[in-house]
Amino acid sequence: MEIRGPLLLPARREDVEFETLDGLRLVGELAQPAERDPLATLVTLHPLPTAGGFMDSHIFRKAAGRLPALADLAVLRFNTRGTTSPRGTSEGAFDGGRAEAFDVAAAVDFARERGLPRPWLVGWSFGTELALKYGRDHDVEGIILLSPPLHRAKPAEVAAWAGDERPVIVLIPEFDDYLRPDEAAERFASVPHATLVPVEGGKHLWVGENQTRRVLTEIVAAVNPDALPLPTIWTGPGEDEG
Repeated sequence: MEIRGPLLLPARREDVEFETLDGLRLVGELAQPAERDPLATLVTLHPLPTAGGFMDSHIFRKAAGRLPALADLAVLRFNTRGTTSPRGTSEGAFDGGRAEAFDVAAAVDFARERGLPRPWLVGWSFGTELALKYGRDHDVEGIILLSPPLHRAKPAEVAAWAGDERPVIVLIPEFDDYLRPDEAAERFASVPHATLVPVEGGKHLWVGENQTRRVLTEIVAAVNPDALPLPTIWTGPGEDEG
C-alpha cells in the first residue's frame, strides 16, 4: 500500500503522562519501533494551541505513524499546558511560551528516564520558539525547526546558539506566512553553523503529501540518515487511523 495520509505503520504505542516542575500533569503518546529499540528520539513541540496546534497536528501525527517503522525512531508527542487533543487535556493554562519552559523540561526528562536514545527537539511554528528559547538548557542532540515564525524567540536567544556546537536545522517554506527564506537567512545569520533548508512551494502548515514527505525526509536526514530514502510503499501490516 502507498504510504500516505493517516496510515499507521507498526509500532509500540503507549499513552504517557509526565509532571512538570510546577506540578502540572501533561498527557501524550510515545511511539517506538515495533520489534527493536529506537536509534534516536524525536521530542516534538507542537504549533500554537490558541490557533489549533496540539500533539495531533498533522506532521507530528504522521511522524509518529510512520517513522518508528521507516527510520527506527521513537516519537514522543504531548500536549503543552492547557492544550486538548483526543488523547486528553494537559493541566494548566497556555502561558505564551513562558511557563512552557517547564513543559519542555518535563518532556526531555521523561525521555531520559525512559532511556530513550539521542533525543532531538523538533518544533513546529510555536514549538520552534520553545526549542530556541529553552533547548540549550537540556541534554539533546540538536534542534529541528519547522516554519519558525521568530515571534517569541528574541535575537539574543537565537544568537546564543552560535556558542553551541549542536546542530540547528531550519526548514523554511518558500511561501511561509511569517518568515520566508530571504528573511530567515538574515535572522539566523547570527548562528553560522545553522543549516537553513528553503523548501520550494512550501507553506507554513506543510499541507499535502508531498510537503509531508519532504519534512519527514529532512528530519530523518538529520537524525538517522542511513534510513534514507524513505519508502513510499509499505508491504507489511498497517491500518488507517480511526
